[in-house]
Amino acid sequence: MDIISNWELVALAAAAALVGFSKTAVSGANTVSLAIFAAVLPARESTGVLLPLLIVGDVFAVLIYRRHAHWPTLLRLFPAVVAGVLVGAVFMLWADDDAVRTSIGAILLLMSAVTMWGRRPGAAEPLAAPQDQGDEGGVGGGRLKARSYGVLGGFTTMVANAGGPVMSLYLISTGFRKLGFLGTAAWFFLIVNTSKVPFSVGLGLIDRQSLLLDAVLVLFVLPGALIGKACAGRIDQLLFERLVIGATVLGGLQLLLF
Repeated sequence: MDIISNWELVALAAAAALVGFSKTAVSGANTVSLAIFAAVLPARESTGVLLPLLIVGDVFAVLIYRRHAHWPTLLRLFPAVVAGVLVGAVFMLWADDDAVRTSIGAILLLMSAVTMWGRRPGAAEPLAAPQDQGDEGGVGGGRLKARSYGVLGGFTTMVANAGGPVMSLYLISTGFRKLGFLGTAAWFFLIVNTSKVPFSVGLGLIDRQSLLLDAVLVLFVLPGALIGKACAGRIDQLLFERLVIGATVLGGLQLLLF
């Protein structure tokens, strides 16, 4: 990260703005940011640079949608997420840059496949908020699903900051309306991403150099979040999701093949 060209800085700034946009408009769009950061910076260190920017975006999302969170869902997920984060931290302890780069590329492709599966014709759509349906975690199937998604979400968010598609698919499958989805996701990622900071510092992913770069890039997160808030109800969701998935697939292939 000692030498970043002007074009690379522009790419990182655009990715930082997309982080803010994804937090207030289209969850999962920051997978494109992940691909850009991993392409411009060393893959392992890129996760440490991106994490503080994600937390800033999470703060904006919580300020906007904080009243719409469903806490029983969050409390049901957190134990499994903690387990996934710990597994991811152990992986990051021994993984070198090539291993992390390959892992991020594979995770991006996996998350794209998961997202496309969730958007397939006939898949469940967000209907009613869980507040109106009761707590589905009391049955065995609900608990198993929460644990499975929680562990996978914790691992992917620790290794690649790519837990968004996993959690999006889980929240959609449990029947959230738009505001409940955004509010629950906002609190989830603020808590989880903040809890990852000590691990990232301990692993050397966040240091003085990465924070100096964050101090520049954070200036672009707020405009992205404000644009996302203004556009949330106006964008063509289907087209945008297809573009995001396409860009994510290309980013994952680039990391795996080049």
